[in-house]
Amino acid sequence: MLRVGLTGGIGSGKSTVARRLADRGAVIIDADALAREVVAPGTPGLQQIRDRFGDTVIGADGALDRREMATIVFGDERARADLEKITHPLVASRCADLLDAAGPESIVVYDVPLLVENKLGADYHLVVVVDAHAEERLERLVQRRGMSEADVRARMAHQASDAQRAAAADVLIVNDGIEDELRAAVDELWDDRLLPFDENLRAQRRSEWRRLGVAVPYDEEWPRQAERLIGRLSRALGQRAPEIEHVGSTAVPGMPGKDVIDLQIGVSELTDADDPEFVAVLGQLGFPRLEDVRMDHPTGELLDPELWVKRYHVSCDPGRVVHIHVREADSAGWQSALLFRDWLRACPDAAVEYVAVKQRLADSTPDSRSYATAKEPWFEEVWPRITAWAQKSGWRA
Repeated sequence: MLRVGLTGGIGSGKSTVARRLADRGAVIIDADALAREVVAPGTPGLQQIRDRFGDTVIGADGALDRREMATIVFGDERARADLEKITHPLVASRCADLLDAAGPESIVVYDVPLLVENKLGADYHLVVVVDAHAEERLERLVQRRGMSEADVRARMAHQASDAQRAAAADVLIVNDGIEDELRAAVDELWDDRLLPFDENLRAQRRSEWRRLGVAVPYDEEWPRQAERLIGRLSRALGQRAPEIEHVGSTAVPGMPGKDVIDLQIGVSELTDADDPEFVAVLGQLGFPRLEDVRMDHPTGELLDPELWVKRYHVSCDPGRVVHIHVREADSAGWQSALLFRDWLRACPDAAVEYVAVKQRLADSTPDSRSYATAKEPWFEEVWPRITAWAQKSGWRA
């Protein structure tokens, strides 16, 4: 089941996006609607709130007085924690009921206004952020909803900034145009990314392979994308993955490279990576294992193949190519990946040289496997320079 988090600032058009996704077949779970539902008049949730906070939070109509409730919990961490202790399990239970009803083949979109503020991005396969310029949002809310400008600006000030939402976004939909343009953007997202991602996820297969350029210009989004992926892996794997690092060309600031996010998961023993639950968790996240890749190429003086074994996972997401290398922490392969990355970061001339080598070999090799093999002599050639730098700099993994 593909899980998508949807969020956006007030007046961004998030609700329009949610409706369009529902039209295309998504199951929408509205966090605000569930939060209201579980404390509606006559529910156990409302009774628990009355028992904890008293009759002052119940309005004349028997419903929760949200303004009074907000006044009580604002600035009072204990009161807020008590409220969340009541509502969060109820919302989670109701959400589970909706998921059961949706079925495993559904694409589920969670409409969560405070997704960024509450740091919930790691709970989803993808986060979609709907954004619009602040003045555009202000005009919409004043003209269409009749809100006062002061009220709108106050609400905006208490939400995440545009930059914070952009940093959390796997997909950023900018809604500064007409509604037809917004619907077209949602349709493109659905057809080109969400549907194939869901199909690949259920089949546990990698996204369609395509040969990528080896020296595309550096993208400032690469480290942010890696950070979001590491957050998801850390949340799901916990102590089974004590070390996760961004490695490879996209981990070297400013250096052109192949548009692939390489991540390295360090495990205490490689047998941990073969545990069926470990493999299943990565598969559920959208990273099935590729069984025919089991080794790194031995480099330097440590030529024992047993020091270079690994496990390899790839991405189901057609919009983001990801390679996950699972190695024993402190193994030769683990240290080599970190050392090479850090050498390139510290030595700009070496990074320029590496890009030139990659470009030359890409132009003369027919496929990615041949290209990888052709790079091996260069690695052997520069390895003494790398180890000399490590000794001189006092480098440690």
